[in-house]
Amino acid sequence: MLRPLFTLITCVGLLVWGNGCAHYQLGAGAKPTFTTLYVEPVTTKILLPQSQATLETQIRAAFVRDARVTLVNSPEAAEATLKLHLIDYHRDVATQRRDDTGLARKFTLTLGVACTLTDRRTGRPLFDQRLIEARRDAYTDSGKTLPSGTVVSGQLQAEYQTLPLLTEALAAKVTHAVLDVW
Repeated sequence: MLRPLFTLITCVGLLVWGNGCAHYQLGAGAKPTFTTLYVEPVTTKILLPQSQATLETQIRAAFVRDARVTLVNSPEAAEATLKLHLIDYHRDVATQRRDDTGLARKFTLTLGVACTLTDRRTGRPLFDQRLIEARRDAYTDSGKTLPSGTVVSGQLQAEYQTLPLLTEALAAKVTHAVLDVW
């Protein structure tokens, strides 16, 4: 009596489980509604040297790696266009020196961009001015004393070295915003 009931419950459980897994698909998920994309040159309102070129390079590399859409060289050849405008760059003190709380040892850098994705076939934006931010930490050295007695913290060099990592993280987020189902 118990064995046929156990077999019946097991069979029903396997059917339900099998039906749920039947539609599972490996990979990035749904395909976007467009197959070609034009990325407009990045514009900026922030004062961060080389940020536009670095972000543009990272964005293109991220789309090429993903391979769900093809990048084209002109808006006329594209089904969709992506416009990026750098709008925010700031640093927050994350850790201070023990011996002098006025000197930071670690900063959290934030880079923000406003994105507009437009379907060129209909002329309608798929999303407009979507704000996307990325954060990375920049570590300064213990400070060097120049012959003049001035102490240099290394903050500027740390920020320059962190910029490619920051734009790479931002590019990954933009790529997901464009290609993933909204």
